[in-house]
Amino acid sequence: MSAGGLTRALAARAVAGVLARGQTLDAALETLLAGTDPGIRSLADRDRAQVRALAFGAIRGHHRHRALLQVLLDRPLKGGDCTLEALLSVGLFQVADPEQPDHAAVSATVEATRLLGQERAAGLVNASLRRYQREAPALLDRLRAEPAAWHSHPAWLLEQLRTDWPEHWQQIAAANQQHPPLWLRVNRNRVSVADYAAQLAAELGLRATPLDGFPDALKLDVPVPVQRLPGFADGLVSVQDAASQLAAHLLAPEPGMRVLDACAAPGGKTGHLLEHAGGQLDLTALDISAERLTQVESNLRRLGQRATVLVGDATEPATWWDGRLFDRILLDVPCTATGVIRRHPDIKLLRRAADVPALVDRQRLLLERLWPLLKPEGRLLYSTCSLLRAENQEQVGRFLAQFPARLEPGTPHPGLQLFPGERDTDGFYYALMAPSTRELGTG
Repeated sequence: MSAGGLTRALAARAVAGVLARGQTLDAALETLLAGTDPGIRSLADRDRAQVRALAFGAIRGHHRHRALLQVLLDRPLKGGDCTLEALLSVGLFQVADPEQPDHAAVSATVEATRLLGQERAAGLVNASLRRYQREAPALLDRLRAEPAAWHSHPAWLLEQLRTDWPEHWQQIAAANQQHPPLWLRVNRNRVSVADYAAQLAAELGLRATPLDGFPDALKLDVPVPVQRLPGFADGLVSVQDAASQLAAHLLAPEPGMRVLDACAAPGGKTGHLLEHAGGQLDLTALDISAERLTQVESNLRRLGQRATVLVGDATEPATWWDGRLFDRILLDVPCTATGVIRRHPDIKLLRRAADVPALVDRQRLLLERLWPLLKPEGRLLYSTCSLLRAENQEQVGRFLAQFPARLEPGTPHPGLQLFPGERDTDGFYYALMAPSTRELGTG
């Protein structure tokens, strides 16, 4: 059994976990690579990295690969044959991506059929990938008439992006297909951004670039495992996309304030809020998931920060709120996550158009239930990692029309939308709101 065959087989199993069982790709990979099989346990770090690269590449391009397979195969795959579909997607990613070395891609993918119990498909896999190599220009040209296949996005999402952002949808779709960079958040209470960049260069030979308007952010030119980052274990630096870092700066909590992080897990923004105020906040980190709150607690321990961590449903304050109003509320709501597809390409396969109305209703309820918990002079930051107007501009616009609330001066109306790839960040939306009268927050 060669390492090449095993890496392809493992990548295909992870992809099949997404296609057949609705797993997230991260969860599928974590389960597989933690396996007890001797061959998996002995995989070198570079081979584990290749498994991840192959799986992510296959998922990122799967809508295109699926369209190609309709041409490459004499007859369609059986409906339940997700493992073979996943392996073919892994193989197409290798032979189609110019950044992937393909000298052994076909033979290693064919070898993987045996490891997956798909020996009878070896000839089909070999023939399909060889034909793609011979006919790639003509095959790709056929896809130009099919936007979902050409851009490798589900048709519903592509149409929604085109409706919401007619001048930007192609830019968004292209950005979603790119590899995201590794962004760091430097704890400036302990080290300056410039000094930490110098430390990265001196100790690891890494170049890190700051970003104007994002005072804590550094972008690594070459990503590395977080364990190699100087001071990571001691909270000197965290991994957080630059766009996500805007939340703490927009909300701007000051020392001594009472702050609610209403949907806190996994805790990146929680930690940043505390760092922003030098740790001097009375901060409640709330989340409906006890399991996910363990990540918040782990992050707080690493950062050396303290917060009140509560399991609770933010739409039911009576079950967890002590009756004291908050100076600041961060409401980073559950959403379609369509702004972070380049980082989590499985969203394109796991999210459905039918999911949107329920999410919009949940977001509306969260806003309405948490608004009365804000002090008259307080601020609430509504945040999503979505690109859909229904979750962002329309949601906030409806709330502002129905409640005595206003956007803070300097906030674009209605809210700030960042697109993926714009300044090499993820896609996020922010609306900073304050009570427009002193009547709210007294109940």
